[in-house]
Amino acid sequence: MSLTPETSYHISVMADEVRTYLAPKPQGIYVDATFGGGGHTKVILEAEPTCTVIGIDWDAHALELNAPPLEEEYGDRFIPMAGSFAHIGRILKKLNISHIDGIIADFGTSQYQIKNLPGFSFSVPTPLDMRMSPGHYKTTAYDVVNRATEEELANIFFDYGEERASRKIARLIVEQRKTKPISTTTELAQLIMKIVKPYSRSIHPATKVFQALRIFVNDELNNIKALLTASLNLLNPEGRIVCISFHSLEDRIVKQFFKAHPELTILTKKVIQASDEELARNPSSRSAKLRAAEKE
Repeated sequence: MSLTPETSYHISVMADEVRTYLAPKPQGIYVDATFGGGGHTKVILEAEPTCTVIGIDWDAHALELNAPPLEEEYGDRFIPMAGSFAHIGRILKKLNISHIDGIIADFGTSQYQIKNLPGFSFSVPTPLDMRMSPGHYKTTAYDVVNRATEEELANIFFDYGEERASRKIARLIVEQRKTKPISTTTELAQLIMKIVKPYSRSIHPATKVFQALRIFVNDELNNIKALLTASLNLLNPEGRIVCISFHSLEDRIVKQFFKAHPELTILTKKVIQASDEELARNPSSRSAKLRAAEKE
């Protein structure tokens, strides 16, 4: 795998909005829970020249590619840490940090991961893996597609992908794997296209099923819940949490969590979306939704 510069890894969305709602304080300690290309980390470090940012990512390649330039530029103000944001408390404990002033979490999958990790691309035949961090999870998308029951597959596709044709797709998969296992992304995508017809030039018919498998394999929704729950104990008074979601399941979890905890003051009465200017510059920001809250 060839190393690429930060700009080709991932364009961090809604950077101006993150700066506004996180409002970095002098000497503050912040966590970029989804470090990725380091864009949001850089925004925070530049916004407040005395703050510290801890960048967490469970994708070792993200840290390998993008942490060194920030370490060189910002020195000990930037601390990269490998791990899942679901274990944010445990990660901070390693640094002897018990409280922080803010968290930014961007739940989107980076374009780098889609292009380079096995199991994410519709057009390139790669193994059905979909694990963002093989070190954290053993079950692959191949295991799910070829071993789950028809009912289990249908439920996964509907619950995590909101795919209306979930039962038809599950039935076809079970029939197909009787002949031979479904091994690659293109095999699965072609199978789905027999059921789901293109309804948009920009959205592939297999998108919802692939989304569902990725969420299931990586336990993404439970990880988000774990991060949100941990934030209540970690944030200092007036500490802020900013979350960027890319589909309704994630956004719903964040919205409901903020509403359910009276110790959080919701800063975004309405969900914040990318500006027209950003949409023109970065079309992938079209589905991004930002919500922010402050601990009392």
